[in-house]
Amino acid sequence: MRAIEVSEVVAVNRKRDRAPTETGESHLREARLYQPLEGGKTRCLACAHRCLVLSGFRGICGVRENREGMLYTLVYGRAVAAEIDPIEKKPFYHFYPGSRAYSIATVGCNFHCRFCQNWAISQITGRRAPPGFPLPPERVVREAKAAGCGSIAYTYTEPTVFIEYALDTARWARREGLSNVFVSNGYYTPEALEEMAPLIEAVNVDLKSFRDTYYRKVCGARLAPVLESIEASVRCGLWVEVTTLVVPGLNDSEEELRDIARFLARLGRDIPWHLSRFFPAYRLTEIAPTPLATLRRAREWGREEGLHHVYLGNVPGEREDTLCPRCGTVLLLRSELRLEEDRLVNGACPRCGRELAGVGLKERMAPRAAAFA
Repeated sequence: MRAIEVSEVVAVNRKRDRAPTETGESHLREARLYQPLEGGKTRCLACAHRCLVLSGFRGICGVRENREGMLYTLVYGRAVAAEIDPIEKKPFYHFYPGSRAYSIATVGCNFHCRFCQNWAISQITGRRAPPGFPLPPERVVREAKAAGCGSIAYTYTEPTVFIEYALDTARWARREGLSNVFVSNGYYTPEALEEMAPLIEAVNVDLKSFRDTYYRKVCGARLAPVLESIEASVRCGLWVEVTTLVVPGLNDSEEELRDIARFLARLGRDIPWHLSRFFPAYRLTEIAPTPLATLRRAREWGREEGLHHVYLGNVPGEREDTLCPRCGTVLLLRSELRLEEDRLVNGACPRCGRELAGVGLKERMAPRAAAFA
Protein backbone atom coordinates (compact mmCIF):
# COMPACT_ATOMS: atom_id res chain seq x y z
CA MET A 1 0.00 0.00 0.00
CA ARG A 2 1.51 3.29 -1.05
CA ALA A 3 1.79 6.23 1.32
CA ILE A 4 -1.06 8.74 1.08
CA GLU A 5 -0.17 12.42 0.86
CA VAL A 6 -1.77 14.81 3.36
CA SER A 7 -3.53 16.76 0.61
CA GLU A 8 -5.11 13.53 -0.62
CA VAL A 9 -6.29 12.62 2.87
CA VAL A 10 -8.06 15.95 3.30
CA ALA A 11 -9.75 15.61 -0.10
CA VAL A 12 -10.77 11.98 0.42
CA ASN A 13 -12.29 12.59 3.82
CA ARG A 14 -14.20 15.62 2.57
CA LYS A 15 -15.88 13.35 0.03
CA ARG A 16 -16.88 10.69 2.53
CA ASP A 17 -18.20 12.84 5.39
CA ARG A 18 -21.17 10.92 6.67
CA ALA A 19 -24.32 11.26 8.67
CA PRO A 20 -24.63 9.29 11.94
CA THR A 21 -23.23 5.82 11.46
CA GLU A 22 -25.14 2.61 11.23
CA THR A 23 -24.60 1.96 14.94
CA GLY A 24 -27.21 4.58 15.82
CA GLU A 25 -24.70 6.58 17.85
CA SER A 26 -25.58 10.11 16.77
CA HIS A 27 -22.38 11.49 18.35
CA LEU A 28 -20.19 9.22 16.22
CA ARG A 29 -18.85 10.58 12.92
CA GLU A 30 -15.94 9.69 10.72
CA ALA A 31 -13.04 12.06 11.32
CA ARG A 32 -12.11 14.55 8.64
CA LEU A 33 -8.37 14.68 9.18
CA TYR A 34 -6.69 11.31 9.32
CA GLN A 35 -4.64 8.92 7.25
CA PRO A 36 -5.54 5.22 6.96
CA LEU A 37 -2.50 2.97 7.25
CA GLU A 38 -1.68 -0.67 6.76
CA GLY A 39 -2.80 -3.18 9.37
CA GLY A 40 -5.91 -1.22 10.30
CA LYS A 41 -3.93 1.62 11.87
CA THR A 42 -4.75 5.30 11.43
CA ARG A 43 -2.75 8.51 11.75
CA CYS A 44 -4.76 11.41 13.17
CA LEU A 45 -3.87 14.72 11.52
CA ALA A 46 -5.93 17.08 13.65
CA CYS A 47 -3.26 18.02 16.17
CA ALA A 48 0.51 18.05 16.38
CA HIS A 49 0.65 14.80 18.36
CA ARG A 50 -0.29 13.10 15.08
CA CYS A 51 -1.32 10.04 17.05
CA LEU A 52 -0.80 6.61 15.52
CA VAL A 53 -4.04 4.95 16.60
CA LEU A 54 -4.40 1.18 16.52
CA SER A 55 -7.75 -0.43 15.82
CA GLY A 56 -9.88 -0.37 18.96
CA PHE A 57 -7.85 2.40 20.60
CA ARG A 58 -8.18 6.16 21.06
CA GLY A 59 -5.76 9.03 20.59
CA ILE A 60 -4.25 11.10 23.40
CA CYS A 61 -7.34 13.32 23.49
CA GLY A 62 -9.56 10.39 24.45
CA VAL A 63 -12.33 11.29 21.99
CA ARG A 64 -10.98 10.10 18.61
CA GLU A 65 -11.11 6.34 18.13
CA ASN A 66 -9.98 3.86 15.51
CA ARG A 67 -12.78 1.46 14.61
CA GLU A 68 -11.70 -1.22 12.17
CA GLY A 69 -9.24 1.04 10.36
CA MET A 70 -11.36 4.19 10.29
CA LEU A 71 -10.95 7.09 12.69
CA TYR A 72 -14.06 8.45 14.36
CA THR A 73 -14.88 11.40 16.56
CA LEU A 74 -16.89 10.26 19.58
CA VAL A 75 -18.31 13.67 20.50
CA TYR A 76 -19.97 15.01 17.37
CA GLY A 77 -22.95 17.15 18.43
CA ARG A 78 -22.45 16.07 22.04
CA ALA A 79 -21.66 19.10 24.15
CA VAL A 80 -20.59 19.09 27.75
CA ALA A 81 -20.94 22.87 28.16
CA ALA A 82 -22.99 25.59 26.49
CA GLU A 83 -22.90 29.08 27.98
CA ILE A 84 -23.49 32.69 26.96
CA ASP A 85 -20.42 34.79 27.77
CA PRO A 86 -19.12 38.27 27.10
CA ILE A 87 -16.57 37.95 24.30
CA GLU A 88 -14.09 39.53 26.72
CA LYS A 89 -14.24 36.41 28.89
CA LYS A 90 -12.60 34.24 26.21
CA PRO A 91 -10.56 36.57 26.34
CA PHE A 92 -10.94 38.65 23.17
CA TYR A 93 -10.53 42.38 23.71
CA HIS A 94 -10.19 43.51 20.09
CA PHE A 95 -12.87 41.33 18.47
CA TYR A 96 -16.36 42.84 18.48
CA PRO A 97 -15.91 44.28 21.98
CA GLY A 98 -19.02 44.21 24.11
CA SER A 99 -20.69 41.43 22.15
CA ARG A 100 -21.93 38.05 23.37
CA ALA A 101 -20.43 34.68 22.48
CA TYR A 102 -22.33 31.42 22.63
CA SER A 103 -19.62 29.15 24.07
CA ILE A 104 -19.59 25.40 23.56
CA ALA A 105 -17.27 22.50 24.36
CA THR A 106 -17.12 18.73 24.37
CA VAL A 107 -15.07 16.58 26.70
CA GLY A 108 -11.46 15.77 25.83
CA CYS A 109 -8.14 17.52 25.36
CA ASN A 110 -4.82 16.79 23.70
CA PHE A 111 -2.90 18.40 26.60
CA HIS A 112 -2.68 17.18 30.19
CA CYS A 113 -1.80 20.43 31.95
CA ARG A 114 -1.14 19.97 35.64
CA PHE A 115 -2.93 23.25 36.43
CA CYS A 116 -6.04 22.71 34.25
CA GLN A 117 -9.05 24.56 35.65
CA ASN A 118 -11.43 22.56 33.46
CA TRP A 119 -9.87 19.16 34.19
CA ALA A 120 -13.23 17.58 35.02
CA ILE A 121 -14.28 17.88 31.37
CA SER A 122 -10.92 18.01 29.59
CA GLN A 123 -9.22 14.98 31.14
CA ILE A 124 -11.25 11.99 30.01
CA THR A 125 -9.88 8.55 30.83
CA GLY A 126 -10.95 4.95 30.46
CA ARG A 127 -13.13 3.30 27.87
CA ARG A 128 -16.46 4.74 28.89
CA ALA A 129 -18.55 6.67 26.40
CA PRO A 130 -17.79 10.40 26.53
CA PRO A 131 -20.36 12.27 28.64
CA GLY A 132 -22.42 15.15 27.36
CA PHE A 133 -25.83 16.10 25.99
CA PRO A 134 -27.15 16.35 22.42
CA LEU A 135 -26.54 19.77 20.88
CA PRO A 136 -26.36 19.55 17.07
CA PRO A 137 -24.81 22.37 15.04
CA GLU A 138 -28.09 23.84 13.84
CA ARG A 139 -29.39 24.04 17.41
CA VAL A 140 -26.21 25.78 18.59
CA VAL A 141 -26.74 28.47 15.97
CA ARG A 142 -30.45 28.78 16.66
CA GLU A 143 -29.88 29.24 20.39
CA ALA A 144 -27.02 31.67 19.79
CA LYS A 145 -29.20 33.88 17.61
CA ALA A 146 -32.09 33.72 20.06
CA ALA A 147 -29.74 34.92 22.82
CA GLY A 148 -28.48 37.85 20.77
CA CYS A 149 -24.97 36.47 20.42
CA GLY A 150 -22.69 37.75 17.70
CA SER A 151 -20.41 34.73 17.62
CA ILE A 152 -19.91 31.08 18.50
CA ALA A 153 -16.86 30.37 20.67
CA TYR A 154 -15.33 26.90 20.72
CA THR A 155 -13.70 26.94 24.11
CA TYR A 156 -13.35 25.51 27.67
CA THR A 157 -11.61 22.40 26.28
CA GLU A 158 -9.47 22.16 23.13
CA PRO A 159 -11.63 22.66 20.00
CA THR A 160 -9.16 20.83 17.75
CA VAL A 161 -10.20 17.50 19.28
CA PHE A 162 -13.83 18.12 18.24
CA ILE A 163 -12.97 19.90 15.02
CA GLU A 164 -15.65 18.14 12.93
CA TYR A 165 -18.39 19.37 15.25
CA ALA A 166 -16.84 22.84 15.48
CA LEU A 167 -16.47 23.32 11.73
CA ASP A 168 -19.95 22.06 10.88
CA THR A 169 -21.34 24.45 13.49
CA ALA A 170 -19.18 27.24 12.08
CA ARG A 171 -20.66 26.70 8.61
CA TRP A 172 -24.18 27.03 9.98
CA ALA A 173 -23.12 30.11 11.91
CA ARG A 174 -21.57 31.83 8.89
CA ARG A 175 -24.73 31.24 6.86
CA GLU A 176 -26.73 32.90 9.63
CA GLY A 177 -24.40 35.89 9.93
CA LEU A 178 -22.56 34.84 13.09
CA SER A 179 -18.80 34.88 13.64
CA ASN A 180 -16.70 31.97 14.92
CA VAL A 181 -13.74 32.01 17.31
CA PHE A 182 -11.44 29.31 18.69
CA VAL A 183 -9.89 29.41 22.14
CA SER A 184 -7.06 26.96 21.64
CA ASN A 185 -3.80 25.63 23.00
CA GLY A 186 -2.40 26.15 19.50
CA TYR A 187 -1.53 22.51 18.89
CA TYR A 188 -3.49 22.34 15.65
CA THR A 189 -1.76 21.14 12.50
CA PRO A 190 -1.38 23.02 9.19
CA GLU A 191 -4.00 20.61 7.82
CA ALA A 192 -6.43 21.64 10.56
CA LEU A 193 -5.68 25.32 10.03
CA GLU A 194 -6.44 24.92 6.34
CA GLU A 195 -9.89 23.65 7.31
CA MET A 196 -10.37 26.33 9.97
CA ALA A 197 -9.23 29.41 8.09
CA PRO A 198 -12.28 29.88 5.81
CA LEU A 199 -14.68 29.63 8.77
CA ILE A 200 -12.93 30.88 11.90
CA GLU A 201 -12.31 34.61 12.16
CA ALA A 202 -10.24 34.74 15.33
CA VAL A 203 -8.23 32.54 17.67
CA ASN A 204 -6.93 33.11 21.17
CA VAL A 205 -3.92 30.85 21.65
CA ASP A 206 -2.62 29.84 25.07
CA LEU A 207 1.14 30.29 24.83
CA LYS A 208 1.84 28.58 28.11
CA SER A 209 5.60 29.06 28.16
CA PHE A 210 8.54 29.84 25.91
CA ARG A 211 10.46 26.78 27.09
CA ASP A 212 10.08 23.32 25.58
CA THR A 213 10.92 21.68 28.91
CA TYR A 214 7.87 23.35 30.47
CA TYR A 215 5.59 22.08 27.73
CA ARG A 216 6.91 18.54 28.07
CA LYS A 217 6.81 18.37 31.88
CA VAL A 218 3.70 20.43 32.65
CA CYS A 219 1.47 20.01 29.59
CA GLY A 220 2.55 16.79 27.85
CA ALA A 221 3.34 18.54 24.59
CA ARG A 222 6.03 20.52 22.74
CA LEU A 223 6.59 24.23 22.25
CA ALA A 224 7.51 24.37 18.55
CA PRO A 225 4.09 23.41 17.11
CA VAL A 226 2.41 26.14 19.18
CA LEU A 227 4.77 28.82 17.90
CA GLU A 228 4.26 27.55 14.36
CA SER A 229 0.48 27.71 14.77
CA ILE A 230 0.58 31.28 16.02
CA GLU A 231 2.78 32.36 13.12
CA ALA A 232 0.66 30.50 10.56
CA SER A 233 -2.59 31.91 11.97
CA VAL A 234 -1.28 35.46 11.67
CA ARG A 235 -0.06 34.80 8.11
CA CYS A 236 -3.42 33.46 6.96
CA GLY A 237 -5.29 36.49 8.25
CA LEU A 238 -6.97 35.27 11.42
CA TRP A 239 -7.26 37.81 14.21
CA VAL A 240 -4.92 36.46 16.91
CA GLU A 241 -4.81 37.20 20.62
CA VAL A 242 -2.49 35.32 22.99
CA THR A 243 -2.87 34.33 26.64
CA THR A 244 -0.10 33.29 29.04
CA LEU A 245 -0.90 31.88 32.47
CA VAL A 246 1.94 33.15 34.65
CA VAL A 247 2.86 30.42 37.16
CA PRO A 248 5.22 31.40 39.99
CA GLY A 249 8.56 29.64 39.80
CA LEU A 250 7.77 27.89 36.52
CA ASN A 251 7.43 30.49 33.74
CA ASP A 252 7.54 33.87 35.47
CA SER A 253 11.17 34.88 34.93
CA GLU A 254 11.89 38.20 33.26
CA GLU A 255 13.94 36.46 30.59
CA GLU A 256 11.16 34.08 29.57
CA LEU A 257 8.36 36.63 29.61
CA ARG A 258 10.43 39.05 27.56
CA ASP A 259 11.12 36.20 25.11
CA ILE A 260 7.39 35.73 24.64
CA ALA A 261 6.82 39.46 24.19
CA ARG A 262 9.62 39.73 21.61
CA PHE A 263 8.23 36.77 19.67
CA LEU A 264 4.77 38.32 19.53
CA ALA A 265 6.05 41.79 18.71
CA ARG A 266 7.99 40.37 15.78
CA LEU A 267 4.73 38.99 14.39
CA GLY A 268 2.82 42.18 15.05
CA ARG A 269 3.01 44.83 17.75
CA ASP A 270 -0.81 45.06 17.82
CA ILE A 271 -1.28 41.43 18.91
CA PRO A 272 -2.99 41.62 22.32
CA TRP A 273 -1.17 39.68 25.05
CA HIS A 274 -3.23 38.58 28.07
CA LEU A 275 -1.24 37.81 31.22
CA SER A 276 -3.42 35.61 33.38
CA ARG A 277 -3.07 35.11 37.11
CA PHE A 278 -2.47 31.54 38.28
CA PHE A 279 -4.56 29.97 41.02
CA PRO A 280 -3.90 26.48 42.44
CA ALA A 281 -5.90 23.83 40.59
CA TYR A 282 -6.01 20.16 39.63
CA ARG A 283 -2.53 18.66 40.20
CA LEU A 284 -0.69 21.90 40.85
CA THR A 285 -2.00 22.94 44.23
CA GLU A 286 1.27 23.47 46.06
CA ILE A 287 2.03 26.80 44.32
CA ALA A 288 0.54 30.05 45.61
CA PRO A 289 -1.36 32.44 43.31
CA THR A 290 0.69 34.74 41.11
CA PRO A 291 1.69 37.94 42.98
CA LEU A 292 0.11 41.01 41.43
CA ALA A 293 3.52 42.67 41.39
CA THR A 294 4.78 39.92 39.07
CA LEU A 295 1.94 40.49 36.63
CA ARG A 296 2.38 44.24 36.65
CA ARG A 297 6.12 43.92 36.00
CA ALA A 298 5.38 41.49 33.17
CA ARG A 299 2.98 44.01 31.64
CA GLU A 300 5.76 46.60 31.62
CA TRP A 301 8.22 44.11 30.10
CA GLY A 302 5.74 43.38 27.34
CA ARG A 303 5.36 47.07 26.57
CA GLU A 304 9.11 47.62 26.67
CA GLU A 305 9.52 44.85 24.09
CA GLY A 306 7.19 46.71 21.75
CA LEU A 307 3.70 45.30 22.33
CA HIS A 308 0.94 47.89 22.21
CA HIS A 309 -1.70 45.99 24.16
CA VAL A 310 -0.85 43.97 27.28
CA TYR A 311 -3.67 43.05 29.65
CA LEU A 312 -3.92 41.40 33.06
CA GLY A 313 -6.50 38.65 33.63
CA ASN A 314 -7.97 36.88 36.68
CA VAL A 315 -7.31 40.04 38.71
CA PRO A 316 -10.59 41.43 40.09
CA GLY A 317 -10.59 45.21 40.26
CA GLU A 318 -7.71 45.65 37.81
CA ARG A 319 -8.53 48.01 34.95
CA GLU A 320 -8.37 46.35 31.53
CA ASP A 321 -8.85 49.40 29.35
CA THR A 322 -7.54 49.65 25.80
CA LEU A 323 -5.37 52.70 25.14
CA CYS A 324 -4.43 54.35 21.90
CA PRO A 325 -0.87 53.21 21.08
CA ARG A 326 -0.03 56.65 19.69
CA CYS A 327 -1.38 59.16 22.20
CA GLY A 328 -2.50 57.08 25.19
CA THR A 329 -6.17 58.08 25.07
CA VAL A 330 -8.49 55.54 26.70
CA LEU A 331 -10.54 54.02 23.87
CA LEU A 332 -12.35 51.03 25.38
CA LEU A 333 -13.21 51.03 29.07
CA ARG A 334 -13.65 47.65 30.77
CA SER A 335 -14.36 46.33 34.22
CA GLU A 336 -14.78 42.71 35.35
CA LEU A 337 -14.76 41.42 31.74
CA ARG A 338 -17.44 43.89 30.70
CA LEU A 339 -17.19 46.68 28.17
CA GLU A 340 -18.31 49.83 29.99
CA GLU A 341 -17.75 52.41 27.28
CA ASP A 342 -16.63 52.56 23.65
CA ARG A 343 -15.01 55.89 22.77
CA LEU A 344 -13.85 54.94 19.29
CA VAL A 345 -14.95 57.06 16.36
CA ASN A 346 -15.30 54.89 13.26
CA GLY A 347 -12.81 52.45 14.78
CA ALA A 348 -10.19 55.12 15.49
CA CYS A 349 -8.92 57.27 18.34
CA PRO A 350 -11.05 60.43 18.65
CA ARG A 351 -8.00 62.44 19.64
CA CYS A 352 -5.25 61.51 17.13
CA GLY A 353 -7.15 59.50 14.53
CA ARG A 354 -5.05 56.33 14.76
CA GLU A 355 -7.09 53.25 13.90
CA LEU A 356 -7.24 50.57 16.58
CA ALA A 357 -6.24 47.10 15.39
CA GLY A 358 -8.92 44.46 15.65
CA VAL A 359 -12.15 43.16 14.15
CA GLY A 360 -15.59 44.74 14.43
CA LEU A 361 -14.33 47.99 15.94
CA LYS A 362 -16.17 50.38 13.64
CA GLU A 363 -19.61 49.25 14.78
CA ARG A 364 -21.12 51.02 17.73
CA MET A 365 -20.76 48.75 20.74
CA ALA A 366 -22.97 50.44 23.32
CA PRO A 367 -26.20 48.53 22.60
CA ARG A 368 -24.43 45.16 22.89
CA ALA A 369 -22.65 46.20 26.08
CA ALA A 370 -25.95 47.33 27.61
CA ALA A 371 -27.30 43.81 27.22
CA PHE A 372 -25.09 42.73 30.14
CA ALA A 373 -26.29 45.45 32.49
